[in-house]
Amino acid sequence: MYSDSTPTIQAMDRRISVVLLGAATVALALVAALVVGGNDNGSSLSSLTTTTTQQKSPQADPVVASSTTAPTTTTSRSKTPSDARRLTTLRTISGAISPKSVVASGRGLVSAQNMMYQHSVTVYDADGNLVKTIPDSIDLTALGVTGHPGTSKGAPVEAAYAPDGRTAYVSNYSMYGSGFGPEGSDSCNAGDGTSESFLYRIDMKTLAVNAVAAVGAVPKYVAVTPDNHYVLVSNWCSAAVSIVDRASMKEVKRIPVGAYPRGIAVSPDSRKAYIAVMGTRDIAVIDLGTLGVSYIRNVGGGPRHVVIDPAGRYLYLTLNKDGQVVKVDTTTGAVVGRVNTGSQPRSMAISPDGTALYVVNYASNTVAKVRASDLTVLQTIPTGEHPIGITYEPTANRVWVAVYTGSIVVMQDS
Repeated sequence: MYSDSTPTIQAMDRRISVVLLGAATVALALVAALVVGGNDNGSSLSSLTTTTTQQKSPQADPVVASSTTAPTTTTSRSKTPSDARRLTTLRTISGAISPKSVVASGRGLVSAQNMMYQHSVTVYDADGNLVKTIPDSIDLTALGVTGHPGTSKGAPVEAAYAPDGRTAYVSNYSMYGSGFGPEGSDSCNAGDGTSESFLYRIDMKTLAVNAVAAVGAVPKYVAVTPDNHYVLVSNWCSAAVSIVDRASMKEVKRIPVGAYPRGIAVSPDSRKAYIAVMGTRDIAVIDLGTLGVSYIRNVGGGPRHVVIDPAGRYLYLTLNKDGQVVKVDTTTGAVVGRVNTGSQPRSMAISPDGTALYVVNYASNTVAKVRASDLTVLQTIPTGEHPIGITYEPTANRVWVAVYTGSIVVMQDS
């Protein structure tokens, strides 16, 4: 069965226990790694179309957070193109974390989603100082959801910020509590009875969950459209993408796209969403006006993550099965470049100016910096064991890497 690098709960719980014991005794220097792979056995599904409208939402003022837990080293934004800069390791963040992903708000905050191993989202300022740990425990009844009395817990896996950085949306791999079925798993098929989950909305001023939206089974990636109209969620076990109305926090449509949808990129004009369907060799393309779906076929094996350049002309995808990054022309659907960055490339970030890509190689324990224009690998830097998530923090020109075995590596891009 296909896997997206989520180890068994029992194995990861044992690993986290060992790490915490080592931190408490200051006697252990290294913990043995878990090893998780992936393969490709997906199939594609069809979809229907409906009509909706789009709206624009103005940018809001940034959220400002402060902390005194460590010295600050914030730098100003550089005018040098990203592909002409060099990455250097700045610091490593540890603690009670097991990050599956890290996501920058664009306004000076970064959140790490710690799955079911810590049941939390940890929020940091741009220098890596902890601002708050947000537990994933919620009262669904108080938030207007019936059928789940008492306290429920989630398993934060990915996040996305509204364009103004004031709100974060967090997917939960599985839900725990009254009325929920067996724990979610990567080993699943659409319609097999896997319990559906919820998307959390977090107010970044209060740093608390203030709303939820019902989505599909084992939701993974989250993206907010640039016009702030929709929140999109890829549902791994439902083989579909949830289209959530941002204002009402209601799912307006669930669109089948194929086995194991993962990454999402939205065009700058909010007209199209591109979905990496990891169980296939294809990209699903959702028209955000009609909510119809089409495909860019045969880009490569196991497309996992996708980013789009600032102009909306090119897509860049990690191919987990092929061990490559590919460049796709959105006007023709043609693959116009390929490069090997390391073993099992997973997540990827693109610099704000669109000139550089930053790719985590899960099995190589590295980050590769790649020039976007010609896919030349510019640097390869060690990260620690099993890097899984990555984000670009633009206010300080830093790259943050989530290391699944319990740390975050922060790199300066200067």
